[in-house]
Amino acid sequence: MCSGWKHVDKGERVHFDYSDEELSFRKELKGFLDGELPVYFEFFDLPQQERFDRSMEFVKKLAARGWLTPAWPVEYGGSAHAPWQQMILSEEMIAHGEPRTGQYMNVNWIGPAIILAGTPEQKEYHLTRISNGNVVWCQGFSEPDAGSDLAALRTSAVRDGDEYVINGEKIWTSNAGVAEFCFLLARTNSEARKQEGISIFLVPTATPGVEVGDIDAVVHPGAFHHVVFTDVRVPASCRLGPENEGFTIVRKLLANERVGVARYHRAAGYLDRVAKWCDERGLLDDSSVIETLAHARVACDAARVLVYQVWDERTRGLHPDESAWVYRTAAVNAERAVSEAAFKLMGAEALVRHSHADNQFEWATTAGIAGGSYEMQLNSLARVLLGTKG
Repeated sequence: MCSGWKHVDKGERVHFDYSDEELSFRKELKGFLDGELPVYFEFFDLPQQERFDRSMEFVKKLAARGWLTPAWPVEYGGSAHAPWQQMILSEEMIAHGEPRTGQYMNVNWIGPAIILAGTPEQKEYHLTRISNGNVVWCQGFSEPDAGSDLAALRTSAVRDGDEYVINGEKIWTSNAGVAEFCFLLARTNSEARKQEGISIFLVPTATPGVEVGDIDAVVHPGAFHHVVFTDVRVPASCRLGPENEGFTIVRKLLANERVGVARYHRAAGYLDRVAKWCDERGLLDDSSVIETLAHARVACDAARVLVYQVWDERTRGLHPDESAWVYRTAAVNAERAVSEAAFKLMGAEALVRHSHADNQFEWATTAGIAGGSYEMQLNSLARVLLGTKG
């Protein structure tokens, strides 16, 4: 098991270290990734279909080694390892361009949501496919008038006998162009208070009435989609958990989404590339260059320490909502700090397409939006600190 956080000097300092088993796992994983992906390859720069095909081929190899869902219970296709292995996976995958693409979402919180609230039939069908790497999902959360404020959503699901009729639209939906299922939030009680009256539906994207369109953005093509639901009929068996209690389920799993992508690790990797660029040009003798690099490195290391706290709390059976919000804001700051450092140090070369600065700018731009906006995380923290609700 993980040695975790060790308290020394009467609790005045905290030390973290990995167990021998975890160090061995990271070494074996890195060796596998170096063999499969000998050169750092930015999967997100590929055309969407090619990215999807390569990812599906790759994740099946992970699944065959028990590395796709290592922290899941054995009965659901996992290996029952401690959550730290999942964190190690997150760091090493993003260091190689996140070749799982949308699969990280399946593993980190869509699967766990089904484990938490699914029927035996839902678990048997969906969890087997996820743990085998045979399916891609998207999440239907944000809407044109309800971005990170999920409770303000308007997409409706009206019960009609043994079916629900869904109408509404979702926006900024990643992977919708290739996803087979949508993890959809819809309002099933329009008279309840905004955090209530919401249900979860596991909707096949091939269902009549589901239309998916691309959204052009400064980031890679296919990153975002607009999904419209027009009189979409799904059987009641597609609902996950009790009616009107979807927000409660999602809230329990949102911390998994906040920490699912090791952004600090990828940002630190780009910072290393910027530092190497500076070294090759003899710039590291300049104290201002060193100071700029150090400032960004501290931001990355701060985010790393904070996410380790989240994983530690999860390992001890806690629900690290507040810790996940703090980490999320720190991860955004790290992404932005590396982007700012790259532009400051690389000058005109930073403006070249696919320069280190250009690539990092894409990540830094989306960092404050994906997985819940930066501002909403701050609002959530403020409510906790001020003792307010809403």
